[in-house]
Amino acid sequence: MARKFFVGGNWKCNGTIEEVKKIVTMLNEAEIPSKDVVEVVVSPPFVFLPLVKSLQRPDFQVAAQNCWVRKGGAFTGEISAEMLVNLGIPWVILGHSERRSLLNESNEFVGDKVAYALSLGLKVIACIGETLQQRESGSTMAVVAAQTKAIADKASNWANVVLAYEPVWAIGTGKVATPDQAQEVHLELRKWLHDNVGAEVAATTRIIYGGSVNGANCKELAAQPDIDGFLVGGASLKREFIDIIKSLRVRKSQL
Repeated sequence: MARKFFVGGNWKCNGTIEEVKKIVTMLNEAEIPSKDVVEVVVSPPFVFLPLVKSLQRPDFQVAAQNCWVRKGGAFTGEISAEMLVNLGIPWVILGHSERRSLLNESNEFVGDKVAYALSLGLKVIACIGETLQQRESGSTMAVVAAQTKAIADKASNWANVVLAYEPVWAIGTGKVATPDQAQEVHLELRKWLHDNVGAEVAATTRIIYGGSVNGANCKELAAQPDIDGFLVGGASLKREFIDIIKSLRVRKSQL
C-alpha cells in the first residue's frame, strides 16, 4: 500500500493575528495536489488554532504544537489533549527537539504523551532525532531507536502516528542532512519498526524528514523512497511552503 505523502508546517512561536491571516490567505489561494495524494497539516501557536481552523481551506488540517501528558487540572500553562479534542483539532506535534532540549522532556515522557494523545483519538506527529555530537560519535541509530522504542512501548495505534526524523543539528541552522544521509536513517527506522513493532506498521507508517527543509532542497529529498514527506519549520511561514507541498510531484514522476 502506498503511503500518502505528508507535509506539516510547524510555525513554532511566531505570528500576529495579521501575519497569520496573510499566511492562511496565501495557502488558501495556492494550487496544490489533491488531498487524496498529499496530506497537509499546519501547526500555528495555540492561541491561533481556532482562527486558523476557521479560515483555512477544507483540504488542510491543523495541529497543536504540544499537549499535556495526562488529563488537565492543576497544571498551570499547559494545554490538555481533551481541550484539543474539544476544539476539533485533529493533530498534535509531540517530542520536538526544542522541547526535549529546552524543557528537558525525556524519551519516556514523550512516549507517555504520545500514548495519552492517541488514547483520546488525536493523531500524532512524533519527533525524533540526534544532536551533532551524537552523529559525529556514530550513535545516530542508537539514539533514534531509543526515542522510537519509548514511543512504541506505550503507543498502540500506529495508524495515527507520523514519525518525524529531525536531526537536531539541521533544525534552523541552514544545515541539511543530504538526501543519502536522510534516506539511510529513514530506512534503518523502517527496519527497526519491522523488527520491533511489526511488518505492517513498518510498511504503512509515514516517516517524514525535518531540518531546514526549503523550496531548494525538497525535491531531491522527496525523491528518496523512505522519505514520506516533511515537517517544515521556518519555510512554512513563506510562499516556498507551497513548493514543498508540490515536491510530491517529483516523487510521483519517478514511480
